[in-house]
Amino acid sequence: MRKSRSRLAKNPGDCRDQGGPQGGTRPRFLVLWDVDGTLVQAGEVGRDIFTEAFQAVLGRAPDQVTARALAMAGRTDPEIALEFLAAHDIAEGASHLPAFSEALVTALAAKAAVIRERGRALPGARKTLAALERTDGVVQSLLTGNVQPNALLKLASFELDGYLDFDVGGFGSDHHHRPSLVEVARSKAERKYGTAFEGPATVLVGDTPLDVAAGRAGGARVVAVATGPFRAEELRATDADAVLEDLRDTGAALAAILGDAAGGRTAG
Repeated sequence: MRKSRSRLAKNPGDCRDQGGPQGGTRPRFLVLWDVDGTLVQAGEVGRDIFTEAFQAVLGRAPDQVTARALAMAGRTDPEIALEFLAAHDIAEGASHLPAFSEALVTALAAKAAVIRERGRALPGARKTLAALERTDGVVQSLLTGNVQPNALLKLASFELDGYLDFDVGGFGSDHHHRPSLVEVARSKAERKYGTAFEGPATVLVGDTPLDVAAGRAGGARVVAVATGPFRAEELRATDADAVLEDLRDTGAALAAILGDAAGGRTAG
């Protein structure tokens, strides 16, 4: 398994060891990846872990019809949890969020073998991550509704975690409101790398209209990929800067993500 970039820091002045651009190049782009439906398919365990977390926190099983009706794509784990609790008339649902998040981590960890057996890295994801890793001036991280440990587990299950700097991502554990995660990630990245990734210097890649809306609200460039529950024509109806069927064509993916800068030099 590749080590995740956030674990490689040795010398605070060495950008490469910290998951920064190749050769210590000053970073110019912050590429923020969604996880489920964009980089991986995690074995369809999402509803199961919410059901198990509910039972662990509340001491009783949730209504199964309500569980099956949960809308999950493009939403943060805390947002889904709050809706799930409200649907069961649980008062002061926000007070349960810390315990619920911990229970989600426990439930997913117990399904690690299922994720590896039933899930997969999506087509082209590994090659695109690797190509961006070799591209001068690019920092890669996540913007995901997953709480941070669950995002890491899903990506590590398919050895994709090593391409990303988890220190500078935006996670459901940072904020329940997905559009707010763009600024969360930017702020983390600026503190670490000393660069303000303003406007289209931040690029969000996701597979749902909610991903597009979050990126747009944060002023980022947005690339939509039709490898999740939405077709390419549905994603073209959003305000995405570019829409891809998938990530199989690495050159097309880099062109969509980096725009006019995609013809720049890659290291190595």
